Amino acid sequence: MGNSFFCITKKDAKEHGSRSKRMGRSQRKLLAEEEYLHRQALSMALHQHQLSQRFDGSMSRRIGSTSSRRHALPESVSKQIAENLENIKIKKFVLIHGGGFGAWCWYKTVALLEESGLLPVAFDLAGSGIDLTNTNGVVTLAEYSKPLIDYLENLPGDEKVILVGHSIGGACVSYALEHYSQKISKAIFLCATMVTDGQRPFDVFSDQLGSAERFMKESKFLIHGNGPDKAPTGFMFEKEHMKGLYFNQSPSKDIALAMVSMRPIPLGPIMEKLSLSPDKYGAGRRFYIQTLEDFALSPDVQEKLVRENPPEGVFKIKGSDHCPFFSKPQSLHKILVEIAQIP
Repeated sequence: MGNSFFCITKKDAKEHGSRSKRMGRSQRKLLAEEEYLHRQALSMALHQHQLSQRFDGSMSRRIGSTSSRRHALPESVSKQIAENLENIKIKKFVLIHGGGFGAWCWYKTVALLEESGLLPVAFDLAGSGIDLTNTNGVVTLAEYSKPLIDYLENLPGDEKVILVGHSIGGACVSYALEHYSQKISKAIFLCATMVTDGQRPFDVFSDQLGSAERFMKESKFLIHGNGPDKAPTGFMFEKEHMKGLYFNQSPSKDIALAMVSMRPIPLGPIMEKLSLSPDKYGAGRRFYIQTLEDFALSPDVQEKLVRENPPEGVFKIKGSDHCPFFSKPQSLHKILVEIAQIP
């Protein structure tokens, strides 16, 4: 958006004044509304430009330090933030994206957590985002979760994190709880596949997608990466289906970002039955966040998950679709901080 500059002669000014006198009340009102809309649009554009300066291309890492902005806050606000942070012993959040997504989807959550003085980490699972792994070759949950497992294995012995798993990423969180429970302070399932022992992640979606066996035979969204005569290796919804299932409450700019960033979901990991023990997975501190306008994993299904596999706490986000990090980022952030403060 730009501004136009021009000169007006005395004659033009006089004629312009005469026209103004003849201008009706409705015309003057219309011009006033146009000027107001122009100013609003300019203000929004400047605001968006300022926001864009705060991120690099990865969408998951802040450029520069946020400390200068926090020092500029009023003393009372700074004191309140400091007091809240004192109640949070584990400050590192590990954000695990859902099937087809990548670290890019967390960009709003990363910014909000950093501004609160917390330490978010977001990375791509195997074959997701900008990870170069061939999706067709990811056949087990262990392979799919490898970036998460590598991260947990490299943590210092006494360090713990809070895991947040979205959608199918909940299966990766469950897998991590079973194998690396000593590294995980709390596990948060965000409209996610919080499965029980012996259950497949796909089973959670069976109400919407049908049985796994039927889906493998009949779905038009399947991808045969190893050839048409071989078993399917993944699936991916068409763009219009994704918009309706995942983003029914999300801003158009975030939908546009997703449409150019989504990748196929490997089938093997979500068809694998998890083996979860009561002394490892069962002893973990689990929390569930429900999304109440979710068309991909309906509120009824989410309620069934928490009823059959009760977590320590359940939180709900009104007006959120399957992607609250887009549709309700502030509400999601508030809940994440609240869970982090639970003793």
